[in-house]
Amino acid sequence: MKLWLWIVAAVFVVAAGAAGFVYLNPNAVMMLVVQMSKPHVEPNHEVAWARGPDEAMQGERPPNIVLILADDMGYNDITFNGGGIAGGAVPTPNIDSIGRDGVAFLNGYDGNATCAPSRAAIMTGRYPTRFGFEFTPAPVAFQKKVGTEHAQDDFVLPQFFADRVKDMPQGTTEGAAAVNNLAVPVSEIMIPNVLKAKGYHTIHFGKWHIGGGPGTRPEEKGFDESLGFMSGGSMYLPENDPDVVNSKQDWDPIDKFLWPSLTYAVQFNGSERFAPNGYMTDYLTDEAVNAIKANRNRPFFMYFAPNAIHTPLQAPKADYDALPQIKDHRLRVYGAMARNLDRNIGRILQALKEEGLEKNTLVIFSSDNGGAGYIGLPDVNKPYRGWKATFFEGGIHSPFFMRWPATLPSNTRYPFPVAHVDIFATAAAAAGASTPADRVIDGVNLLPYILGKNPERPHQNLYWRSGQYKTVLDGDWKLQSSEAIKRVWLFDLAHDPTEQHDLSAAEPERVKTMLATLASLDGQMVKPLWPSLLQGPEFIDHPSNVAQKKGEDYIIWDN
Repeated sequence: MKLWLWIVAAVFVVAAGAAGFVYLNPNAVMMLVVQMSKPHVEPNHEVAWARGPDEAMQGERPPNIVLILADDMGYNDITFNGGGIAGGAVPTPNIDSIGRDGVAFLNGYDGNATCAPSRAAIMTGRYPTRFGFEFTPAPVAFQKKVGTEHAQDDFVLPQFFADRVKDMPQGTTEGAAAVNNLAVPVSEIMIPNVLKAKGYHTIHFGKWHIGGGPGTRPEEKGFDESLGFMSGGSMYLPENDPDVVNSKQDWDPIDKFLWPSLTYAVQFNGSERFAPNGYMTDYLTDEAVNAIKANRNRPFFMYFAPNAIHTPLQAPKADYDALPQIKDHRLRVYGAMARNLDRNIGRILQALKEEGLEKNTLVIFSSDNGGAGYIGLPDVNKPYRGWKATFFEGGIHSPFFMRWPATLPSNTRYPFPVAHVDIFATAAAAAGASTPADRVIDGVNLLPYILGKNPERPHQNLYWRSGQYKTVLDGDWKLQSSEAIKRVWLFDLAHDPTEQHDLSAAEPERVKTMLATLASLDGQMVKPLWPSLLQGPEFIDHPSNVAQKKGEDYIIWDN
């Protein structure tokens, strides 16, 4: 055969093989494209924090405000309530101290059951559905992977709505950074906007995940300085770093997407991406301590939002080695991550103390949502049912503490339901600022309630929505509706706080009334800024590494 025929034959074979690979492995090809589109990352370089005055201001000084938001931390991931990871094998004394030395909200609720809408609720004091930020921004490739992969024996399958991609906003589907254009509208007023107007220096650390396009980055939404990442996640260290211990969940499509797609990088005030100097949570804390020292003589607002303890599960080797009593590798990595986070929160508290700022600093601690079922650990939200992405208590009932020694009582447990939307108005009141009068603010200033000046409940109703899945709290009664499966649950949380007994069949009139309340609240909201591309089942009583079982409760989650 002539040479040119051999070349044509070889090209044909390679092309046919490539076509066959694409046909048989579309997800693998998709992930290869995602990995190849990762941005360039520069070497680490020093961050120069703007310095405040050399001398402290004269007269009465408004409090510093430090908001610490953990990522995917379950109710049972701290030892404050007597539990903790691996039966209490991982103490969290520093996080616990915020609740012990201040106010612990026994019924503290998240803004949403997933991270980005919850963060939007915190930053604005408004239900994110009021401004269309209903779903967590995620790349189309992610949505497709999660919406198509499932275990062989699953009988409730996820769905990816390919026909809806055409309805996504322009510029949000192509390229690695496109997802950052799915953002909270620029018209929304955020906590740092309000505090900056009162003379506060405002600083953001870590995860943002509520915008990265023009006008929506943290340094454009009221933060004077921002060190972190715009997307929903980051590597803690490079996968092959000698100082890291990894745990991969090979059954989980989310995990399989994150490992090849995430970068180990941060940005400072919109700079080019550069590598941190060490384990991500350690690095962010190092810089937070530096920023506290730089701003010791002026009032500041610090939003410290590490990605810990969200997947990918990566722990510092030293923290992993400190927990030999935990035999399960995944649980040990997870526990080591929590141990590291607690120690770093302790370093922030210690820096405040050393600079003489402890007494007049309002420290707020919470998690963006409950622990995730997709990490395969059954006890993260104990004693509550459900996981991240569900409106069962396990998905939205998180640790929620406030400490301000100069003003708030210590060792106080507040019983009535409060929510992330309350952080905005509470921080504004502490700073002597007013909340915007030109829009509905769903949160309230909690200070009069904590101090006993107002004996009423802060809220009669609280509300959550993610597409067709909706929930309302009315006093102590909670109703959930997953319309995709025509299922309603009704719980009396005063007598059944862990949602064991569905009373929907026994209380039809109450169901009817609460569905009407849901409909009324829905009528106040706006359409989502972009469509849900994904619906997936979340089984309530077991993590996702356990096989689906007939007759068990599940909801359908939209994103």
